[in-house]
Amino acid sequence: MTPLQVIELIAVVSAAFYGVLLAVRTEMDVTGMFAVAFVAAFGGGTLRDVFLNREPLFWIAYPHYPLIVFGIALLASFLPRVITALERYLTIPDALGMGAFTITGASLALRADTTWFLASLFGVLTGCFGGVIAEIVCNRVPETFRPGRPMNLTCCFAGGWVFIIAQHLEMPRPGPMILGAAVVTIFRLLAVRFKWSYPRVGVSEEEAT
Repeated sequence: MTPLQVIELIAVVSAAFYGVLLAVRTEMDVTGMFAVAFVAAFGGGTLRDVFLNREPLFWIAYPHYPLIVFGIALLASFLPRVITALERYLTIPDALGMGAFTITGASLALRADTTWFLASLFGVLTGCFGGVIAEIVCNRVPETFRPGRPMNLTCCFAGGWVFIIAQHLEMPRPGPMILGAAVVTIFRLLAVRFKWSYPRVGVSEEEAT
């Protein structure tokens, strides 16, 4: 496996666990759990591949990815209380998955000859939007966009730029990938630990009246 494939696999597993946890919170059955885990694991990467016109989609090119997600969802369906109990410990794998997906997205965008800025945005898209879509499926306002929540998009954006610049400076591989993913992961963990967030924009309906 290439370093990029290893990073992508870590991201898929981490995102699948997030999707499983989201399904448990919303009291879904096993089919719903698999669907949400699938969307969380593959949603952002699928959008990336569609926008970059990459064929086949990454989870079709690597058919063991859906099998891994299915196994995680199936196991979790028998152990929902264990998943809930482990929620407090999932911050680290969640941050790792976000970092891994961000670097995967930015790297593939650069290979497609996009600009640096677009590559950083593709990193954000891949790193965050699987979770965003999964929460929309669960009829929730995505945590990423809620005031008082950790700065997920900013973490991915910053780490993507670190990766892009390190690669431009010809840091030996896989140094840029590791460095960029580490920045996203550490930034995300610090944001959670110290509750870094952006203020709310605008006013509520009650305040407006």
